[in-house]
Amino acid sequence: MLKKFWNSLNKKNDNTNEEIVEKDDLKAEEENLENANKDEDINANDMNEDDKEVIEEESIVESVEENIEENTEENTEESTLNDNIEAEKIEEVSLNQAEPDMDEEQPQKNLGFFAKLKEGLSKTTQNLTGKLDELFKGHIEIDEELYEEIEEILITGDVGFETTLKIVDMLRKNVKKKSIQDVNDVREELKLIVEEILSGDDSNLKLEPKPAILVIVGVNGVGKTTSIGKIAMRLKSEGKSVLLAAGDTFRAAAAEQLEVWADRAGVELIKHQEGSDPSAVIFDAISGAKARNTDVLICDTAGRLHNKKNLMQELAKIFRIIDREYPEATKEVLLVIDATTGQNAINQVKIFKEAAPLTGIILTKLDGTAKGGVVLSIKSEQQLPIKLIGVGEKIEDLQDFNAKDFAKALFS
Repeated sequence: MLKKFWNSLNKKNDNTNEEIVEKDDLKAEEENLENANKDEDINANDMNEDDKEVIEEESIVESVEENIEENTEENTEESTLNDNIEAEKIEEVSLNQAEPDMDEEQPQKNLGFFAKLKEGLSKTTQNLTGKLDELFKGHIEIDEELYEEIEEILITGDVGFETTLKIVDMLRKNVKKKSIQDVNDVREELKLIVEEILSGDDSNLKLEPKPAILVIVGVNGVGKTTSIGKIAMRLKSEGKSVLLAAGDTFRAAAAEQLEVWADRAGVELIKHQEGSDPSAVIFDAISGAKARNTDVLICDTAGRLHNKKNLMQELAKIFRIIDREYPEATKEVLLVIDATTGQNAINQVKIFKEAAPLTGIILTKLDGTAKGGVVLSIKSEQQLPIKLIGVGEKIEDLQDFNAKDFAKALFS
């Protein structure tokens, strides 16, 4: 009986154990299934994260490619319309160009020009004459120390060593000759000497007799094209017929930039394909000027070359063609100088004088520099007249150079 009970109990335990095992197996399977599901979820999440990263990477790549295309277009536009910008400047020039008021009296107009000149020279005035004023206020006697300090101020004001010595030597002689005793009178005498050095009968553009040809030379970035555009608009407003020649065939989109100015000025432009022979452009432009009976032909030239050709040789070739094909024309060869370069401008003048028969200087960006004293060095050491000066971005800010007004504005 007991054995039967025991067997029955064992059989029950076996069944229980089997049930437990089955439950455990079932539980294990459920756990495995759950873990498998979790693994699948994790893998799915990983896949989603990978997909997201791929999508994000593709999005970034597309964005970068778009930015590259945009930057390429922007760079192309910048090279097309130039720094340092040029398209905005041109637009600003167009918008700010003032129509002349026929009812306005001439003295008022001249006063406006002088005020603009004075404003444009403000940085140079602070650097140069501002220091001179402080010097004169601190001196009672006219002695050698005064002359030495004047020399130092002029040299540091980018007047140049040789020109400074010339000015101070003239100042000593004039002070002695005129028996000047008051230090304040020395300042006035210094202004007169500056005016004397800058003066000359050849400071005005020579456009008569007609026809006339202006050849504009200079390194890239100094403002050649902008100066040509302003001159063209000015001459057109004076009733002259003007033709432009895009002789800078080496700088990317230089012709297109000049074409913008030609359109705004309402004048014609002669151009060839980029990289073509600059001399051929000038030759065709001269032929066009003759055929149209043009009053003034303005020629742009290269500031640098992309190949190994010598820039000066190319310029010399252009002038040989001009002399041969247009000998009857009144000729002006103007070197454009960036005033912010200071005494480096003298080196540019020396180099270009070797290849081009320079007749004058266009000095740009005077409003953005304290180195306007270089005007004195150019005129005194290189014996070249300053024809035009740029004291702003507007059309009227490219002014005829007037030695008396310049000295007055500088020392005012």
